[in-house]
Amino acid sequence: MNISAAEEESAQEIHIPADIDWEMLDKSKFFFLGAALFSGVSATLYPVVLVKTRQQVAQVKLSGIRTAFSIVKHGGFQGLYRGFGTSLMGTIPARALYMAALEVTKSNVGSTTVKLGFPEPTAAAIANAVAGLTAAMVAQLVWTPIDVVSQRLMVQSSPSQCRYVNGIDAFRKIVNSHGPKGLYRGFGISILTYAPSNAVWWASYSVAQRLVWGGIGCYLKGGGDETIRPDSKTVMAVQGASAAMAGGISALITMPLDTIKTRLQVLDGEENRLRGPTIGQTVRNLVKEGGWLACYRGLGPRWASMSISATTMITTYEFLKRLSAKNQEGLL
Repeated sequence: MNISAAEEESAQEIHIPADIDWEMLDKSKFFFLGAALFSGVSATLYPVVLVKTRQQVAQVKLSGIRTAFSIVKHGGFQGLYRGFGTSLMGTIPARALYMAALEVTKSNVGSTTVKLGFPEPTAAAIANAVAGLTAAMVAQLVWTPIDVVSQRLMVQSSPSQCRYVNGIDAFRKIVNSHGPKGLYRGFGISILTYAPSNAVWWASYSVAQRLVWGGIGCYLKGGGDETIRPDSKTVMAVQGASAAMAGGISALITMPLDTIKTRLQVLDGEENRLRGPTIGQTVRNLVKEGGWLACYRGLGPRWASMSISATTMITTYEFLKRLSAKNQEGLL
């Protein structure tokens, strides 16, 4: 997420606001405002995530629209928010862990790679990739149990057929049936899904921003030698476009792993009820149901969710960092 400089050839035309690193942040404000802002974002995007999850565990292929209509038909519009309370309760600490790990790692790796002699664009891409990888691994310690519980609630159909009353009831029944390790079902595949996904996303985001700013610089060439200072709306637009591009790439690359992870966390498995299905059994069942393309069930909602989420999250995140900076005047 380093935007401290554009491509060298366009640096004379465009002055981009400096990036805000970990040391420049008011930590209490950063975490407090972050919890509030990202709770709102999560609430907005939750129905799309729920539809994607329903598609992934369905044994027949259904479109996202049909799935959404089915949910509303059987559970009303509140059915689109089934499990949201549980998800939100875990998202706040998980997001705090994620943001702290991201910023600390990015700051340390960025300065180290520059000292090692890497060019600034390369150092930024490496720092973003390593930071995304580290943050995802740390956050999964909280996110996996919340995923297991909230996804169990998500896939319940009508209220009369609910196996779990609420998040606490689901937590208790999972622990009683499988022990604490039941809350970490799919933890390994979650790491394999989210760690590379975050590394790809943050690296792609860094590169995409440079390409977009470089393109703007080339477009402005010939308009004089004066320095162009883009306003906040232009900066946010570039950040949003870059985030959407990175989100789409990441969704496409990691979709099969996400489908397998969701199945492992949600389905108890008929063949092996005590331990749950293995990764091999899950893959075989998917292929049997719809061929290898079954691994891409829910790609549309996930692509939309990740692109919209990435755009919303990154603009919110950059806005949050600017609100939380200790020295507001030094940002110009």
